[in-house]
Amino acid sequence: MRQSSRTAIAALAAASAANAASLTDLCTVDNIQSALPANGTLLGIDLLPDTVSANAVYNATTAPSMMSSSGSDSNTYNYCNVSVSYTHTGKNDRVVLLYAFPAPADFKNRFYLGGGGGFSLSSDTTGGFKYGAVSGATDAGYDAFNNSYDEVVLYGNGSINWDATHMFGYQALGELTQVGKAMTKGLYSTGDKKIYTYFEGCSDGGREAMSQVQRWGEEYDGIVAGAPAFRYAQQQVNHVFSSAVEHTLDYYPPPCELSKIVNMTIAACDPLDGRTDGVISRSDLCQLNFNMNSTIGEPYYCAAKNSTSLGFGFGKRALTSGSSTSYTPAQNGTISAKGVAVAQAIVDGLHSSEGKRAYLSWQIGSSYGDTATTWDEDSKSWQLSIPSTGGEYVTKFVQLVDVDNLTTMDGVTYDTLISWMETAMVRYGDTLQTTEPDISAFKAHGGKLLHYHGESDNSIPAASSVRYFDSVRQIMHPGKGYNESVEAMGDWYRFFLVPGAAHCSSNSLQPNGPFPQTNMQTVIDWVENGVTPQRLNASVTAGPYKGETQMLCSWPERPLWTKGNANGTQFECVYDQESIDSWTYTFDAFKVPVY
Repeated sequence: MRQSSRTAIAALAAASAANAASLTDLCTVDNIQSALPANGTLLGIDLLPDTVSANAVYNATTAPSMMSSSGSDSNTYNYCNVSVSYTHTGKNDRVVLLYAFPAPADFKNRFYLGGGGGFSLSSDTTGGFKYGAVSGATDAGYDAFNNSYDEVVLYGNGSINWDATHMFGYQALGELTQVGKAMTKGLYSTGDKKIYTYFEGCSDGGREAMSQVQRWGEEYDGIVAGAPAFRYAQQQVNHVFSSAVEHTLDYYPPPCELSKIVNMTIAACDPLDGRTDGVISRSDLCQLNFNMNSTIGEPYYCAAKNSTSLGFGFGKRALTSGSSTSYTPAQNGTISAKGVAVAQAIVDGLHSSEGKRAYLSWQIGSSYGDTATTWDEDSKSWQLSIPSTGGEYVTKFVQLVDVDNLTTMDGVTYDTLISWMETAMVRYGDTLQTTEPDISAFKAHGGKLLHYHGESDNSIPAASSVRYFDSVRQIMHPGKGYNESVEAMGDWYRFFLVPGAAHCSSNSLQPNGPFPQTNMQTVIDWVENGVTPQRLNASVTAGPYKGETQMLCSWPERPLWTKGNANGTQFECVYDQESIDSWTYTFDAFKVPVY
């Protein structure tokens, strides 16, 4: 077919799409093909029009995007379900993209992506419907719809799959957005109208959100990043730190002993924020004032139980590995000095043999999730259980051996952990580390970043997010004083700690705490209506204060309940220099900056 004929057909299809009043009119292969950006428009991306499929879907229900904070959606939607593939120029690869285009009457000039979790990108294409947005998902070129990244990171022992690493790290989502925005403009014939573009995710979805801020900042208008799993080298190796503490101190505490320490910590530190409600809203005050040795000698008891694991884990392989059952005997004793020593060492964080700090730890009052020990019936004793979350990272990403976990901590010292961090930090600095502090392109584009983190997160330390915010503040606003630079950040980047919250959710140990439910709508209002979130709306969903709305403090201000009684009634945000200092660390175990 001559080029002029092909162009004429595309023009007719585009005109048909522009005039489409219904989903049936819009959702045709010809219309989708005509909406594809011409090859050469997006550098390095060659779209394959012959791979396009399109079918209309009616009365569909949706689930919240993986790791999003926006809650469920009971509405039904009509949309065009689209698939298209592309190859990278000069490569013989193929990347599959899925998009969901809402019916024309429901489209509100928005494009939305939701983040994934663990080593998996999100495969959901419907998360944007509640916002009138087109949404999409990518297989990243390694069939990410069926494989998690950890399953394909190695071609074999010692051989890294760098294509998959770059795609998982940041590239696939950026290309998904570039293609999707161009198709959206073409399919709905928006002309000069702006397509507002958003991303939302928590955990690795939060890291993915930050990867887009750092690498594709000019593409996005608003980002919600929760508990980002950035600083991958330190973060993932840190998941075996608790096992290293237990092995070094040669004490493997019964789970009930550490649970008792946590519960006593919560009870002691709860009122330090001015209200006794079962929530540590000021873990910094707890860190500064609570002596963990005060728990020694206190009794604990947990009944025997059989536990069934459904096989949920960090990657898709773990999700399908089947259930298993384990037995935990009754635990009856008193908190020991050895148990407190383990807990205190974990809270203090990783240091070298020379006493130099390598990384930060979870806030005091968080549960000790990585310390879980298992009962050995033969020896009638508690044994070390290395978390695969960190163990697999060490074996596959550091040692480059295709096994799913470390089998022993013999010979592993704190210095060993630091060397693993150093290796991974250099090896994956431009892909997985995701801590680039100069995000000028995002700021210059007018982007708005809402960053939040549960203060009692037991997976990704809350102080990790504080450190990144402060790194951006110093790099983006050099020469300004602390307060002046924080004020300048507030125009486009807001960070919120969520009192008592766990990892990307409310906390079963502190169930009376608030959790933000409407973050994406908050960002939309910020971007499209200029409503800056001075404080963040969060709801209490359990306990005596159920239904209460708390307006969370924007960092560095900290919450304080006042009115002079044990159950303060007024929530205020205060500036506390000693508190800020307690969140600030120097990683002098490394010779290079760690942002």
